[in-house]
Amino acid sequence: MKAFISSVVASAILLALPAAQAADNDLAALEKAARAEGQVNSVGMPDTWANWKDTWSDLSSKYGLKHSDTDMSSAQELAKFAAEKENASADIGDVGAAFGPIAVAKGVAQPYKPTHWDQIPTWAKDNDGNWMLAYTGTIAFLIDKQQVKDAPHSWADLKKGKYVVTIGDVGTAAQAANGVLAASYALGGDEKNLKPALAFFGELAKEGRLGVTDPVIANIEKGEIQVAVVWDFNGLNYRDQIDKNRYEVVIPSDGSVTSGYTTIINKYAKHPNAAKLAREYILSDEGQINLAKGYARRFVRNI
Repeated sequence: MKAFISSVVASAILLALPAAQAADNDLAALEKAARAEGQVNSVGMPDTWANWKDTWSDLSSKYGLKHSDTDMSSAQELAKFAAEKENASADIGDVGAAFGPIAVAKGVAQPYKPTHWDQIPTWAKDNDGNWMLAYTGTIAFLIDKQQVKDAPHSWADLKKGKYVVTIGDVGTAAQAANGVLAASYALGGDEKNLKPALAFFGELAKEGRLGVTDPVIANIEKGEIQVAVVWDFNGLNYRDQIDKNRYEVVIPSDGSVTSGYTTIINKYAKHPNAAKLAREYILSDEGQINLAKGYARRFVRNI
């Protein structure tokens, strides 16, 4: 589990670009090449997450790119890239911060430095452009007030509650892993000492209060989730899509964590130029505004 939660230090691997790809500093050539490819296929970038819907809509209307997405966790995305290799069905994915270095170590990423590269803080990017954070979120509670009458405002409240708490798959999802880390800080631990959080969730499981359903919008809408541990941008987005009056989103008062997400362009992408153009757009002024509309926090650039 620690491999998914703590920062991963890996040597950067410089990957050669296929000859068919446009030079990084030639946006006109990149757009032309992307239009010729005509499509971009993503993983882990569904319409309901961080307002990717508007991003894909804009890439379609502005550049004529068709789009498809298969939703999956950060670990699953990188596993897919590694398994498919030259038979790649995906061009780009969106993974948690800790998974950027993992993608480099696995050799499944290819570099691209967008126009606004120099405006991205050093701590938020890979030196060679294999990954760079585009937005952040903070771990929060999404509470179904129809099922939970006494809404929790802290991890301590969760511990003494009677409702089911759902966090997701800690082994594969960055959101779930950061949820455990947030609990760890709140309960006296840190990224090197997860025992307080593991004991906390272990106790919930013993009480039959640890949900096994994924905290995704479809399951939330069906009423299968009482309290979910999610990114604040997801919680606010799900609340507003389903029923603003029914759901409450709370940052736990006794501890949380903020972390970011980065696009990973598949080394084996069939539409590499379209993937590069997608990253270029995501880091543009308009792309950052789109993410903010999805309640993600823009931090890499001041616009």
